[in-house]
Amino acid sequence: MRFLAILILAGLSLFADVSSRVVDVPTRSSASERLLILTPEAPKAVVVLFAGGHGGLQLSSEGKFGWGEGNFLTRTRELFVKAGLLVVIVDAPSDRQHEPYLSGFRQTKEHVQDISAILAWIKTETTAPIWLVGTSRGTQSVAYVATANPTNIYGIVLTSSILYDAKSDAVPEMKLEKLQMPVLVVHHKEDGCSHCPFDLIPSLMNKLSASAAKELIAIEGGQTKGDPCNAFGHHGFNGVEQEVVTKIADWILTH
Repeated sequence: MRFLAILILAGLSLFADVSSRVVDVPTRSSASERLLILTPEAPKAVVVLFAGGHGGLQLSSEGKFGWGEGNFLTRTRELFVKAGLLVVIVDAPSDRQHEPYLSGFRQTKEHVQDISAILAWIKTETTAPIWLVGTSRGTQSVAYVATANPTNIYGIVLTSSILYDAKSDAVPEMKLEKLQMPVLVVHHKEDGCSHCPFDLIPSLMNKLSASAAKELIAIEGGQTKGDPCNAFGHHGFNGVEQEVVTKIADWILTH
């Protein structure tokens, strides 16, 4: 698949052996997806990162974030790269670069089509296994796409999963029993977000009956600030970012 534009970003990464670029990948007939890609010298796997909230990162052609740079997955992107993982950060599609961005869109056939096109493009760039990694609302994207079209997905990682949602399907309500790929669940024991109480984790883990490998990593410690659902509470692994990323990367590289 041809892409619309590749822009090499000079000096974005903290690591000299990392290349950075922005790519606009055509997905549907009238839409494209902008990606921020960070590539280590010898990638061992690919992690496609899905931020939480409304998911509209508003990435510029220079790789600057209009929103969401403080999100757990976006702010730790360099830690994933340092672990030897090729990082792909996904923005909202070009036809949803406005409110409500991905809100109400994450569980649609169009979202599946967009992400499937991205994964097909990644496969033209590398033979490394592709993992989808979501946090908070991003776990709804990851779980829905993986159950709807697992093509090109080696495994998934769900962090701070949406376990209760009155307006849309929470992750445990999706068809997770269909998943045969490895699934890692990472959750803070003190997550204070009302959509993500740790005591509902069994409702998620019990659905992963067909998974080739599944594990829950329960996180403790760190600090919480402000709204318990924001990125700098326990919900966003504030203060324990390195520990969480290391555990995720180690699990990916051993499965």
